[in-house]
Amino acid sequence: MTGPAAAPDDRGALAALAPLLLFDGGCGLCDRAVRFTFARDPAAIIRAAPLEGTTAARVLAAFPAARGVDSVLLLDRDRDGRLVLHQRSDAALGVARRLGRPWSGLAALARGVPRPLRDLVYRGVARVRHRIFGRVDACALPDPAWHARLLP
Repeated sequence: MTGPAAAPDDRGALAALAPLLLFDGGCGLCDRAVRFTFARDPAAIIRAAPLEGTTAARVLAAFPAARGVDSVLLLDRDRDGRLVLHQRSDAALGVARRLGRPWSGLAALARGVPRPLRDLVYRGVARVRHRIFGRVDACALPDPAWHARLLP
């Protein structure tokens, strides 16, 4: 579910962060997803931060409805330029949309699937992600240029 727009006084501080992917810093699947995203982001504009970090705390303070949500989150702008916080499948598709072809095309197709069904699949994968992909202590970024895009 896409969250409400941030309050106007929060926009200035957070606007410079968008698009920002918030992820479970201890999740092996999330670690791989961040590396996948960074490797395929043609404009190198997507940044990432662990949900356990200070950057995520700032974002969640502006979007209190998302606190405690066990999901990947994407801070981005809507068509009117307002900051929004996407959750679950909307967040994943929002990232894919920014990656260019073929990922943006696949995201457009997936958006045709009703959100409740997409989120059901998302929750199923999220439930078993630690069992299948394990846990990590830190996000391993093989490209030194990516380090500046990973926020605390």
